[in-house]
Amino acid sequence: MRPDLRDPRLVLLTLAMLSLIAAIVAPKIAVRRPSFDLLAVVDITGSMNVRDYAASGRPISRLDAVKAALRAMIVEMPCPSHVGLGVFSERKTFLLFEPIDACVDFAPLDASIAALDWRMAWEGDSRVSAGLFGAIEMARRLNSDLLFFTDGQEAPPLPARGAPTFDGRGGALHGLIVGVGGYELSPIPKFDDRGREIGFLGVDEVPHESRFGLPPEGAERREGYNARNAPFGAAAAVGVEHLSSVKEDYLRSLAEKTGLAYAHLEDGKRLWIDYAAVASARPREAAFDLSPFFGSAAALFTFFAAAGPSLARALAQMRQAALIRHPQPGRSK
Repeated sequence: MRPDLRDPRLVLLTLAMLSLIAAIVAPKIAVRRPSFDLLAVVDITGSMNVRDYAASGRPISRLDAVKAALRAMIVEMPCPSHVGLGVFSERKTFLLFEPIDACVDFAPLDASIAALDWRMAWEGDSRVSAGLFGAIEMARRLNSDLLFFTDGQEAPPLPARGAPTFDGRGGALHGLIVGVGGYELSPIPKFDDRGREIGFLGVDEVPHESRFGLPPEGAERREGYNARNAPFGAAAAVGVEHLSSVKEDYLRSLAEKTGLAYAHLEDGKRLWIDYAAVASARPREAAFDLSPFFGSAAALFTFFAAAGPSLARALAQMRQAALIRHPQPGRSK
């Protein structure tokens, strides 16, 4: 018996077979699209262990919030964007790897971000401004934009003269200083020499004043002041440096000095929006794979070929039931 070429199921199965063949042999088309080159530098100093973010109903540290947001942001970036990774501790920025393809190499990139840990820090100090200036120079050499994640807490605190001067050219680099942390003061977790958490830093366990350089104005009125031997006074300063919040005013001032933009860390989608608003797009050729479209078409044609008769019967029954409930004028029941 010759097949009925007018049978819809035969037509649909034929189209499904042709679509499947096209999905196997379809070439990739080269298209030009905007992409981005980015160096992400993450502060891994002690205050980044403060738990003032939340995920799935439980508190998480600032560092974990940065890792989650950065990984989610990379998913939003167009291919073939490139992302490099570095860490900041003490006064230095250390490059873990130069920007790599965020799509082709997403698995190792994602694993590297997930592995970031405060234990990678080599010193306890936190000279944020020095780390930022070093990160800017590093990103400039890599011809990349910069994302610098930090809560802005300098340890020890800034000297009386304020932050160091930025010697570079403001606005020469695109990117963001990303402020991390809540706006309320929170305790800073303390760890023993084995890395086990043993409580929180106390008021007497951190310096509350920098005693480098010139003393602040009014130091001569302090108890025990001596211009030569005790220019900062004899008593130790007491403050709230054992607690931490995002130092947003300070970070905004650094952004103004360097020509970078500032954004507060919320989540990956918000981070992508904030970065894309200031980023430098770099048009690149990317391979556009047509196979998924042909594969989806093959699946749809197969589905309708298999379910078509049942759907047609169901529609006919629904139409007949509608006519019974609402007969057309001039027709007998």
